[in-house]
Amino acid sequence: MGRHRLQNSAVDRNQEESVDAVVDPGGHRDDAAAAAVDLACVICSEVSAVLAVMRRNVRWGRRSASADEDDVIEHLLIRSLKSLRRQVFSWGDARRPWSSIEPSAYLRPFLDVVCSDETSAPITGVALSSVYKILTLDVLDPGAGTGLDTAMHLIVESVTSCRFEVTDPASEEAVLMKILQVLLAIMRSRASAVLSNQHVCTIVNTCFRVVHQAGTKGELLQRFGRQTMHELIRCIFSHLPNVKDGGRPPSVKPELGAVDKDQAFGIKQVENGNGSVGPGMTSMADNNMPSPEAPVGAEIMVEPFGIPCMLEIFHFLCSLLNVADQIGISPAPNQIALDEDVPLFALGMINSVIELGGASICRHPKLLSLIQDELFGNLMQLGLSVSPLILSMVCSIVLNLYRHLRTELKLQLEAFFSCVILRVAQSRYGASYHQQEVAMEALVDFCQQTAFMAEMYANFDCDISCSNIFEELANLLSKSAFPVNCPLSSTHVLALDGLIAVIQGMADRIENAPPPSEQTLQELEEYTSFWTVKCEDYSDPDQWVKFVHRMKYIKRKLMIVADHFNRDPKKGLEFLQGTHLLPENLDPNSVACFFRYTTGLDKNLIGDFMGNHDEFCVQVLHEFARTFDFKDMNMDTALRLFLDTFRLPGESQKIQRVLEAFSERYYEQSPQTLVDKDAALILAYSLIMLNTDQHNVQVKKKMTEEDFIRNNRRINGGNDLPREFLSDLYHSICRNEIRTAPEQGFGFLEMYPSRWVDLILKSKKTSPYIVCDSRPFLDREMFSVMSGPTIAAISVVFDYAEHEEIFLTCIDGFLAVAKISAHHHLEEVLDDSVVSLCRFTTLLDSSFIEEPVTIFVDDTKARLALETVFSITNTYGDCIRTGWRNILDCILRLHKLGLLPAPVASDADDDSESSPDSIHGKPVPSSLSTSHVQIMGTPRKSSGLIGRFSQLLYFDTEEPSLEPNEQQLAAHQRTLQIIKECHIDSIFTESKFLHADSLMQITRALIAAGHPQKITSSPDDEDMAVFCLELLIAITLNNRDRIGLLWQGVYEHIANIVQSTVMPCALVEKAVFGLLRICQRLLPYKENLADELLRSLQLVLKLDARVADAYCENITQEITRLVKANATHLKSQMGWRTIASLLSITARHPEASEVGFEALIFIMSEGAHISPANYVLLIEASRHFAESRVGQTDRSVRALDLMAESINCLVRWSRETRDAGDEAEKISEGIREMWLRLVQALRKISLDQREVVRNHALLSLQKCLVAAEGMCLLLSTWLQAFDLVIFTMLDDLLEIAQNHSPKDYRNMEGTFLHAVKLLSKVFLQLLQQLSGQSSFCKLWLGVIGRMEKYMKIKVRGRKSEKLQELIPELLKNILFVMKSKGILAKASIVGGDNLWELTWVHVNNIAPYLQSEVFPNQEMEQLHLGAQTDNSSPRLLAEPSVG
Repeated sequence: MGRHRLQNSAVDRNQEESVDAVVDPGGHRDDAAAAAVDLACVICSEVSAVLAVMRRNVRWGRRSASADEDDVIEHLLIRSLKSLRRQVFSWGDARRPWSSIEPSAYLRPFLDVVCSDETSAPITGVALSSVYKILTLDVLDPGAGTGLDTAMHLIVESVTSCRFEVTDPASEEAVLMKILQVLLAIMRSRASAVLSNQHVCTIVNTCFRVVHQAGTKGELLQRFGRQTMHELIRCIFSHLPNVKDGGRPPSVKPELGAVDKDQAFGIKQVENGNGSVGPGMTSMADNNMPSPEAPVGAEIMVEPFGIPCMLEIFHFLCSLLNVADQIGISPAPNQIALDEDVPLFALGMINSVIELGGASICRHPKLLSLIQDELFGNLMQLGLSVSPLILSMVCSIVLNLYRHLRTELKLQLEAFFSCVILRVAQSRYGASYHQQEVAMEALVDFCQQTAFMAEMYANFDCDISCSNIFEELANLLSKSAFPVNCPLSSTHVLALDGLIAVIQGMADRIENAPPPSEQTLQELEEYTSFWTVKCEDYSDPDQWVKFVHRMKYIKRKLMIVADHFNRDPKKGLEFLQGTHLLPENLDPNSVACFFRYTTGLDKNLIGDFMGNHDEFCVQVLHEFARTFDFKDMNMDTALRLFLDTFRLPGESQKIQRVLEAFSERYYEQSPQTLVDKDAALILAYSLIMLNTDQHNVQVKKKMTEEDFIRNNRRINGGNDLPREFLSDLYHSICRNEIRTAPEQGFGFLEMYPSRWVDLILKSKKTSPYIVCDSRPFLDREMFSVMSGPTIAAISVVFDYAEHEEIFLTCIDGFLAVAKISAHHHLEEVLDDSVVSLCRFTTLLDSSFIEEPVTIFVDDTKARLALETVFSITNTYGDCIRTGWRNILDCILRLHKLGLLPAPVASDADDDSESSPDSIHGKPVPSSLSTSHVQIMGTPRKSSGLIGRFSQLLYFDTEEPSLEPNEQQLAAHQRTLQIIKECHIDSIFTESKFLHADSLMQITRALIAAGHPQKITSSPDDEDMAVFCLELLIAITLNNRDRIGLLWQGVYEHIANIVQSTVMPCALVEKAVFGLLRICQRLLPYKENLADELLRSLQLVLKLDARVADAYCENITQEITRLVKANATHLKSQMGWRTIASLLSITARHPEASEVGFEALIFIMSEGAHISPANYVLLIEASRHFAESRVGQTDRSVRALDLMAESINCLVRWSRETRDAGDEAEKISEGIREMWLRLVQALRKISLDQREVVRNHALLSLQKCLVAAEGMCLLLSTWLQAFDLVIFTMLDDLLEIAQNHSPKDYRNMEGTFLHAVKLLSKVFLQLLQQLSGQSSFCKLWLGVIGRMEKYMKIKVRGRKSEKLQELIPELLKNILFVMKSKGILAKASIVGGDNLWELTWVHVNNIAPYLQSEVFPNQEMEQLHLGAQTDNSSPRLLAEPSVG
């Protein structure tokens, strides 16, 4: 309220005060301005104002008209006011400071006016305004002056007892507003600290009376009264956080928040005939309304106000909610039909109390007890109201209670969610749409609390005695999000918001996740009473996390057991023993506790079991009864609790046994009224009969109260029970039926009074409430429960939605699901999410006909789905498994539409290594050549920008019919930009970071999509297969460190392509060159896989001839590149065999031979890369090039040179073997074998038709034979060389001369000359070593015999003169050497043959004159003499030696 003006007329003041009271009932005066006001002037002004109004009244004016009689007839009220005005200016000086003046001195005159029943409403209103003004000046300071408590008590008593004459309704309402204004000012002032509990209760009571009377007044007074009442409650309870139990609040002014003044309340109008609001007049009891002035101890109520008055006020507010008792309205079958006004009024104030008290309520057990029992019980009933307003307020209060007091309201919260939220939020229980919407809004509010769902899971789903609240709420949200045969509504979106809030909370908690640890849940190894298991410290996560995991495990077992029991109780108990949930030797107590604490059991079976006459069953029944606490409980309530846990059997004997057990237990705990258990049994029977009589529709004549009392006479040990006791039982049964057929299953959907009593009893014994923090201790288990329904719900809403806001909400859900799934390694969940998103991209739709140019520009849903699926793939691809196939299908569809960025569709190249485009200037065609595969962005059958767009728009036609307009061009560019921002290429370039399982899945998906058997004649299919192969190769190259995982599948895929292709095509081209590329890149890094990689190149050898011919040159180029890059990494013989085989094939290919020979030169030149592992293979490859007639002869000659030069390697290795130790002989044997293969290869080439090649081969052979002298060759090796190489070569040449046309073998004469020279030179070189061998004679005869044959060779029809000259000379030289070494002598016999005689036989056929030249006559005679002296003992003239 604004600042009061001190100079104004009484009439204007009265009117302004009334208006001000409405406009600003709770306004405060500025403290600085209030302090500056002269209190004396203010009081004087207020006295004048009151007197002025009084003088306007006829009664007061007439008495004051005669000045002479003024002192005699002036009324006491006027005299006191005037006296105050005379004294007030004498106060405040040094003699009498204001601190010494008791406030009651200047307040009493005004308060006397307020209390007087002679004053009219305007006078009373002005007096109240004066009191209000003084209160708001803050001059009543508890720390200054005396008599403050007396003054405050006087104000309260006077205002609450205000009386006045009612002259007109408007003035009456103005006075009532003033009363409310003053009451609120009292509580807001600093002096309120001195008020007693009784005074505060009186203030609240008075305020409520005014509110109650306002029902018959105007709307303005009603609103103002309720607003003031609300502010009053807030003002009182704002002290609660600072009050100790039984203490007083500190002397501070509370800061009160604004309240909604516009909310209308319609309290029942109760007519009050006079203008009094005092307690002496109409009481609340007269109008059936509750009063906060409940009787309390006098000592407590006179103390400074604190908890006692707060308790009374809160109890009063709770009583306003008890609608059935206060207003006489009983619940309908499925709803509570009640007037909204009173509950809403009370609920609003209660909500403020909870907000202001907060967690401090826990410090006050009595107040907490009120909340736990009375308040929550009423909230449970009001929650089923048909009024959405009431339901909304109830949910708001429960939300506040959850935030501040959830640790003290465990079972109450469970009941609220089970009986209210889960019931009202579903239409099948009769709730209206608006009720469902309000309940869903409330549930969403709860879900937005950070740890709400985690705490629901920990406290209820993991508690064997509680319902699975988390699971039921999650299922409710999921089901409520599904639009079934209807468009998307607000409840569907609300349910989605709740689901997303839950999973988003889980996703946010991942940031606080502790390091992963192995948590393995052990099977129960021995029996423990599962209903007694407790956690040592419910506040320590290290302990309670393990505890709840264990209890959830037991609960799941119990659910399985319950199913077994419900089918066969005997087998169910046996199963329990097998799982160690019951002892091996059953005892009655364990079975009874199993029945008592296991939810989900068939209650009919429990009742039949315990009603059985078997001794064990009877013991179980009595143990079952002992699990109940009936202390201080009415019998009907105890009986309700007992029969709520099972169904009472139908047989009388079973009923007898059940009630006997109940009566025994009830009497044991409540013996106050009943004398023995027999009395309890009879009364229990009587109650059962009464219940049947009253609630069975077939009973027409109902039992009266007198009948019931009469039927129970003298049952209490021969005496009657108190009539009031029986009457209460009778009415209780009549009002509330004892349900003998409780529903089966988990939780409860209806909260009966007996159940509420049981709940309150259990709440005192239940385990502590577990408070979860921001760490995801239980999120994996929770998400596993709700992931499937959640993904389905998000997908359905995303499918039905039409607004972008809902799209974005769904996308947030998908991203959160992906994050959680990846963190907790729930691969199947992530796959489901990916599959669902891929479907929304529309790329997998077989009926997809929309133009690809504008698909992702016009369709927001498809665009968001596309962006999200690839965002998830790039971020969480490590955890994707089967979802890769759907992702790949999307990529393939984009590829087919020509929308992929070029890097994805191009060949896989390593950024760090660019492969050369040509070798010797010849281009290497890529697998994406324009003749085979469409290049990205360039459509088939058209070229250029316009052609591309036209092809995309009309890809079913051969030629474009229309050109795209600017809008289409812009849309296409936007589409390309969208797809580019998806970073599809990163999926493959970053595949090296994928988990091994994920990597295997993506490769399998690529192989399956590009399998040769799926390829038809369609170019599109072949293009897809090529693209898949490109991606497969890219992944292979990017995962060289894990090639062992991928290689088998990649190799088999390429092999299938190679072996199933009979014609050149892009696919086989990509397969072959991709294989070569893989080998090139991986050989330097994977030496352990070198053999396997190189073995794979044998696939090239298996190519169909037409395919191989088409790509031979390019294959050779790749092989050359591979060899040059990796020659040093090729170690094994098998690897070199593949390389040599491939090079050998190229020797006869016109285009490929040149490149192949270059590779061979690179390997063999100077022996740089020749090794024992590849020597023979390279020799064979060189032979193929030497024999090849493709190309110039110089290449064959060069090949021969390579072969000849390779002898140096053999010589070097032979020398090195001398230091090889034990392995020397084995190595030497290999070297000898290699040398033999070399000379044999040269022998074959020496038969070539080309003269140059043939002659050069002979020279090279001679070089290799001669150079072998430095090797460790055995004599047997040389003998092999003569037989297999030299003699064979000579014989083959001789055969050519005799049987082939000279046209085929030109200039053979020179070849013969070279051959004979080779024979002579080699024989002479080895003569000394071989002469001692037993086979020397045979060898010599082979040499001389072939010379003899060559003497007879005819060249062009006549004998060769050159041979006729050369052979005798060579022979002569040989004979002289043999002579000089003593090998050839008259008596020489070698190997049993007469060497002398055999030699001259052949020599004479060649050149008879040689004998005389070698052995003149004199020497011949000496030889004859020597022979005669020792003709019987042939000897060798030279000892054999081993070189």
